[in-house]
Amino acid sequence: MTTTFDRERVRGSAETLKEKRLEISELEIPPGRGWDPMRDRMAEVLSTHPGGIGEVITKLDALQVIMDQLPPSPAKNRVSAFNSLYNRITRRVDGALVTGVNQPEFLELLDVEFAKRYFAALSLWNDDNEDTPDVWEVLFKRGHDLRMSRLTAAMLGVNAHINHDLALALIGTWNETGAPVGDEIHPDYLLVNQIFYEEIPPLRRGFSTRWQMEIDEFVGPLDDWSQRMLVTVTRAHAWDQGCRLWDLRNDAEDFEEARRAMDRAASLVAEFAIVGDRLVTRAGWGITGTWHALRRVFGRRKRPTINV
Repeated sequence: MTTTFDRERVRGSAETLKEKRLEISELEIPPGRGWDPMRDRMAEVLSTHPGGIGEVITKLDALQVIMDQLPPSPAKNRVSAFNSLYNRITRRVDGALVTGVNQPEFLELLDVEFAKRYFAALSLWNDDNEDTPDVWEVLFKRGHDLRMSRLTAAMLGVNAHINHDLALALIGTWNETGAPVGDEIHPDYLLVNQIFYEEIPPLRRGFSTRWQMEIDEFVGPLDDWSQRMLVTVTRAHAWDQGCRLWDLRNDAEDFEEARRAMDRAASLVAEFAIVGDRLVTRAGWGITGTWHALRRVFGRRKRPTINV
């Protein structure tokens, strides 16, 4: 049975998703997008495309220097949190290319195509271009927002990269290699899941506030498990999305409508994450305060002394 692509229905869904996102978004796009006062330096770094994973890492290093100088203060810009995380994951992928993957050429090409989408979004925002994907706009316009934790900022970048960019990166890769036949390359794709599994706990704790660390201590390994499962599910979904988009590759209008709907859905997820961050932040100190009080109360209780 062949399923046809309903362009009008997808377009309507995309518009509805955008309307819902704007209803819950608290922040307007700042006048004059861009990475001031580092706009020119950002444009210089993004003026060329990476040819391999080594060049991706070089660009990420250069971007980190720029972002750490952006407002509101050194190393406080929220986009820099994601760039730091992405750099670390990319370095791990680079190491994996020489440790026995089935097709290192595929994994490196995918990494480069993946990076191109992030660099393109940075460049569009720097040029004050309204074609910046909505899901990246959600993060970029909050670069100065210190009310949002660095942990949430990093997760917004992960959301944009996996729920929007990854499927497009797969299309870019398959345009070069041909669509996958059999299961030979899928284990290489899944290898990145394992890297996330190993890196998420230290990365999350490195970005967490003090009360978030206390909550982390309270729930133990539950946070690690839930975030690892989230990565597994979203990356599996991105693969499926890539396969669907591949079927639309020869119809530019249908492809763009599907991409836009994917973008709008991911951006709505991002706005909900920000709302959740606000609620949890407000409640966090109360929760951890109660936790400390309970620990003080029960900590004072001493075991009875037994005289023998």
